[in-house]
Amino acid sequence: MSFSTIRVGVGRVILVAGVLVLLFIPYLLWGTGLITAQAQHDLRQEFVTQQRLHHGTGAQPVAAEPVAPPTVAPAVPDPAPGNPVGVLSIPRISLSMVVVEGVDADQLRSGPGHYPGTPMPGEVGNVAIAGHRTTYLHPFYDLDELVPGDTVTILTVQGLFVYHVTSSQVVSPDDVAVVAPTSTPTLTLTTCTPRYSASQRLVVKATLAADVLTGPAPGRATTATSGSSRATTPVAVQRHWWEAIAWGILVAALITGIWVLALRLRGGRRTAVVAVGLVAWLGVVFLFFGALAPLLPASF
Repeated sequence: MSFSTIRVGVGRVILVAGVLVLLFIPYLLWGTGLITAQAQHDLRQEFVTQQRLHHGTGAQPVAAEPVAPPTVAPAVPDPAPGNPVGVLSIPRISLSMVVVEGVDADQLRSGPGHYPGTPMPGEVGNVAIAGHRTTYLHPFYDLDELVPGDTVTILTVQGLFVYHVTSSQVVSPDDVAVVAPTSTPTLTLTTCTPRYSASQRLVVKATLAADVLTGPAPGRATTATSGSSRATTPVAVQRHWWEAIAWGILVAALITGIWVLALRLRGGRRTAVVAVGLVAWLGVVFLFFGALAPLLPASF
């Protein structure tokens, strides 16, 4: 093999690698949103099913106005990881998303995640929820715009819980005191800051100001996971290095095959092969990125 052939081969590898890097950036910022949007659609359907099973009716269970001072909700078991906890709404930043149980990379791909071990919304103690800042539909992109007095609501099968923001602060990523237990019903929202960085954490605190509790239908269970068809099946699938490596090999093999085949053809046949091959290659690249992204260090 001549030096010229090696040089051309290395140049092509570098070119393809550069294209992948350039494609990976918009995938993180926008492509990941497609995954979260589909997950949110499924989670909303599951949450509606949970409400109907819990209340024994097809109607919306919350119709009354929230009452202050609030009545603290009874403690219930946490849902299974990846299952819906409730719908988080923040009017100030136009946010309405289903919160999932868990804050691992897999769960946060589906939406804001409830810290396991912290109370469920409406209960006594510190309810902690984390969310991405710039990827996976960036639910907490504008979290820094919240000011004291802003309203945050969480709708669960137990009722509607209204929190009022009291403060915000920036802490180091290893500061676990912000999610420590409290003696009063508190809500803590966390995300990375500044945007596009994981160097610090933005923490927004809120207190329970009002609620409207709803009881289950007669004879039905009172747990948040009652009747859930996904009680043992998380929304997201755990990713492994071998999966990313396998997709990476397929990406390399496919682009190599397209290149070799195109060299053997001429005219319209070559154009057709390149066009169809590149479409297929981009689809495989999307799947490769989907396996690779969860393996990166937790960031934004």
